[in-house]
Amino acid sequence: MWSIAKKYNTTVEELKAANNLSSNLLSIGQILKIPTVVEVPENYIIYTVSSGDTLYGIANKYNTTVDDLIKYNNLSSTNLSIGQKLLIPTTNNEQNNYNTYVVKSGDTLYKIANLYNTTVDNLMNINNLSTNLLSVGQKLLVAKEGQNTTENYFEYIVSVGDTLYGIANKYNTTVNQIKIINNLNNNTLSIGQILKIPKNNEVTYIVKSGDNLYSIASKYNTTVDEIKMKNNLTSNLLSIGQVLVI
Repeated sequence: MWSIAKKYNTTVEELKAANNLSSNLLSIGQILKIPTVVEVPENYIIYTVSSGDTLYGIANKYNTTVDDLIKYNNLSSTNLSIGQKLLIPTTNNEQNNYNTYVVKSGDTLYKIANLYNTTVDNLMNINNLSTNLLSVGQKLLVAKEGQNTTENYFEYIVSVGDTLYGIANKYNTTVNQIKIINNLNNNTLSIGQILKIPKNNEVTYIVKSGDNLYSIASKYNTTVDEIKMKNNLTSNLLSIGQVLVI
C-alpha cells in the first residue's frame, strides 16, 4: 500500500478510503482505485453531490445561480447523481461570508479550524466533506472573521481518574470526536489538561453542594436563562441531587 501510494503521490489512508479497505493487506490481481489530484481553477471549489441535493439548493448554499452551475460544469440538464463532482465558483462567497483556504502539507481540519476560530464540524458542513482526509492543494471555504462560532463546545479540565472513554460517555459524545477536536494522537491524558468537548446533545447534571445556576452555566458555556428554560425553572433555587438538563 505504501509503495503504491508513493508512486501515485497519494497516501495509504486515501487509498484505503477510496477502496473501502479496512486493512493494508493486498492480493495479486486486486484492482485498486487510485485517487487523483484534480486541478481546480482559481476561485472554485469542488462539491460532491449527496442524497437530496438539487442544483437550486447547492446554488443557494454557495450564493450563486443554477445557470452559473450549469455553465461552469457543462451540464446538459439539472439532473444530479450522488457522488457527482461540481465546480462551485467562490468569488461571490468571498465577497460575502467566506474566504478560500488552500490546504498545505501538514494541514489538518483541526489546525485550519483553530486558525480561523471555527470548528471541524463547521468546515466539514460548509465544504460538504464526508471525511477528515485532506489533500495538498485542496481548496476549502472558511467563514470570514465574525462569522464563526465556538458555542458548540465547552472546556473540560482533566482530573484524577479521567479517561477519554469516561469523559465521552459522560458528555454523550465519542472518543474519536474528542480526539479530532483536540488533535490528540493517543488516549493518554494528563491532570489539568484542558479539552474541548462538543455539545452534541443534551447533558444531564446532578446538582452538588455549593452549586448555583451561574456556576453550572459557566462550566457548560451556556446561560442561566437557557438552563432555566430547558428545565422549566421559575426561580434560581436549586436542591442537592436535583437533575438538570444542560
